[in-house]
Amino acid sequence: MNSNGTGDPSNRYELDIASERATAAFAEALAELAFPGAVLALDGDLGAGKTHFAKAYAAALGVAGIVNSPTFTIIKEYEGTKLPFYHMDVYRLSLEEADELGLDEYFHGNGVTLVEWASIIEPILPPERLHLRLETTGAESRRIVCRPVGRPYEAWCARLGLRLTEEGGHSA
Repeated sequence: MNSNGTGDPSNRYELDIASERATAAFAEALAELAFPGAVLALDGDLGAGKTHFAKAYAAALGVAGIVNSPTFTIIKEYEGTKLPFYHMDVYRLSLEEADELGLDEYFHGNGVTLVEWASIIEPILPPERLHLRLETTGAESRRIVCRPVGRPYEAWCARLGLRLTEEGGHSA
C-alpha cells in the first residue's frame, strides 16, 4: 500500500489461461466482484480475445442478447440483471476526442465500464481501475496480466488467487 491507501500501481498479477472457456470463466469470476462504478481497462493485440472476454463478462452481469465490439459506435450500453454494462472501444479515437465525449460520466455511473484499447485513453481513466492485458501464447491460450490501481482492485486480484509478479514480468 502507498501512503494514500490505494495500493501499489506497479503491482502486476498474471494468470495463464489454456482455452477460450477458461478466459470466459475468468471474466465471469471478475464479474462476480463487480460494483457500480467499477472500471476494467482492457488491452491486447488484435485477435487476443478482448471482445470474447467482454462478451463473457457481460453475460455474467446478466446482459441478455448479443454483445459485440462497439468499434464504430464507440460506446454501447446494456442492461444487466446485476448491473448496467457500458462497453467501450476507443481504438479509433484520439485522447482528445475521447476526452470530449465525456466518458467520465460512464466511469462514475451506476454500472460497470469495460474499455477495449484502454491504454489510448489512460490519462482520462479514473484513478481506480483494473488494467487487463491479454497476451496470445497459443491458438487458444492466453496470459492475462492484471495491474490493479486502487484498493478494491488489489483485493480482486488477491481474492482470485492471481500470482504477483515483479515489474519485469518474472514471478516473485
